[in-house]
Amino acid sequence: MNNVPQIVEINEIIKETPSIKTFIFDWDMDKFGVPSPGEFVMVWNFHNEKPMSISLIDEENSRLAISVKNVGEFSSQLHNLNVGEKIGIRGSYGNGFSNDIRDKKILAIGGGVGMAPINAISTNLLKKGNTVDVVPAAVTKEELLFADSLKKSGANVFPCTDDGSFGFEGFATDCTIGLLEDRSYDFAFVCGPEIMMAGIYNILEESKINAEYSLERYMKCALGICGQCCVDNTGWRICVEGPVFKNDKINKISEFGKYRRTASGIKQ
Repeated sequence: MNNVPQIVEINEIIKETPSIKTFIFDWDMDKFGVPSPGEFVMVWNFHNEKPMSISLIDEENSRLAISVKNVGEFSSQLHNLNVGEKIGIRGSYGNGFSNDIRDKKILAIGGGVGMAPINAISTNLLKKGNTVDVVPAAVTKEELLFADSLKKSGANVFPCTDDGSFGFEGFATDCTIGLLEDRSYDFAFVCGPEIMMAGIYNILEESKINAEYSLERYMKCALGICGQCCVDNTGWRICVEGPVFKNDKINKISEFGKYRRTASGIKQ
């Protein structure tokens, strides 16, 4: 783990969708360790710092990537960067996905930019002999993330869009119900809007499929000190005990799928 921001140069920028860009940079894995899929890094733009999921872990070429949706001032500043410019990276942090699974049937579900960590774990598990079915979900075709690249990597991809512009017309929950009618899975991974994940949780529990869910909360320190990302009921810190939780823990988080808090602690 690296608790001091390391200044890295952006080697490549991929415009994935109209609102999402992937930033690829070198990372000294011998010095700072190999991140696990599902972990996150703190990204510093020399003015502010925000947590970002790792979307690519390229051990062979010592590279990492983050995929960022342009939703506010910080992400907009990142989107304005060019190849050759620099950012600060510290981490990686958190509790990642289980990546020691081999020769199993895996279901991976990602909504919107929640496909970032899903891409990392799916790519990892494909290399270990697993059969991976991926459900990338988005509002419309242009916003589908990593559907093509995962298909090229060997995953079975079942895209779904809210507006029906590509793949299954409807939500990820509906698409998952359809898949489970004639398919079985040993394990599942889920990341996306929390209301979506709550629906998926109910579906997978009914089908008795163990799963892991990646949560998002407002994080400041990433070290478990500030308490900003604690969830009600359990007091678990998303930056330390999470962001990934197994299904037998996710049901103990009373706010899951219901609300979260702003930087000032107000429910939203």
